[in-house]
Amino acid sequence: MPIRTSRLASVLAPLLLTLLAGCAVQPIQGDRDGSLPRRAELEATPFFPQEIDHCGPAALATTLVAAGIDTTPEALAPSVFLPARKGSLPLDVIGGARRAGALAVRVAPTLDALLGLVRDGHPVVVLQNLGLSWYERWHYAVVVGHDLDRREIVLRSGRTRREVLSIFTFDHTWARSGRWALLVLAPGTAPPPGVEVGPYTDAALALERLGNLPAAQAAYRAGHERWPDDMPLAIGLGNTAYAQGDLDAAEASLRAAAKAHPASDVVLNNLAHVLMERGRFDEAEALAQRAVDLAGPKLEIARATLADIRAKRDSTSR
Repeated sequence: MPIRTSRLASVLAPLLLTLLAGCAVQPIQGDRDGSLPRRAELEATPFFPQEIDHCGPAALATTLVAAGIDTTPEALAPSVFLPARKGSLPLDVIGGARRAGALAVRVAPTLDALLGLVRDGHPVVVLQNLGLSWYERWHYAVVVGHDLDRREIVLRSGRTRREVLSIFTFDHTWARSGRWALLVLAPGTAPPPGVEVGPYTDAALALERLGNLPAAQAAYRAGHERWPDDMPLAIGLGNTAYAQGDLDAAEASLRAAAKAHPASDVVLNNLAHVLMERGRFDEAEALAQRAVDLAGPKLEIARATLADIRAKRDSTSR
């Protein structure tokens, strides 16, 4: 078988700024080495003024539409907004993006990663706590720009199309969420330079598990072009081709993976399974036996594949 809360009273705002004043802002390496432009702003990013407590659907709709996926906050709200909580959990926002057919990729929790994505043309959903540690006010916004000389961040936020915060204030409100940030991509879009292979692969796998095989395959292909030596991406590309009945593409992908990763029991097993489906039992048996001999973590699956190959060959030869 193939392996595969409450609102902060306005009188507390001065206290918030006072408390922030005693903290240091996260350093920005790109400001020092010149890898970030002095100013960048994605002015064409759409804007959806949020209804009360609907910042999650509004922020997600903003980034989905920016990625070329047509939707509205109203269409997303039933699956993203939780009436009992009067808001949206991060997992709901991620799930909403994936159900809309998008690749939802967690972003590294640094200002460099965040601003680098904006530099490369991608607005990013962020989660802030605009309240205090003992009086929380969680809020989703979308980062669309920065000005390093003025030390400012530009957001689509709430009912404000262009909210400008100091980097200092933004980073402290963002830090309270663990600097949670989400990049939304249309499947097949080349991964931006600041994206890490692990979170990207996890996002593609989530689409595969949802059964959106064409989207998952497009994501795996784009990822494989960016990271050609990554084994999970190569396996995913082969598996999604196989699941859609494209045995030619599945074999080609898995052969390339087997050449690059000859000691992978998963790759050998999956290639053996494809070859069995194509009636090439001798080669399939040899590959499955190699997978068994490696005695890797998928040993029992490899043994089952080997048994299936022998049984199918015997039934075919009768």
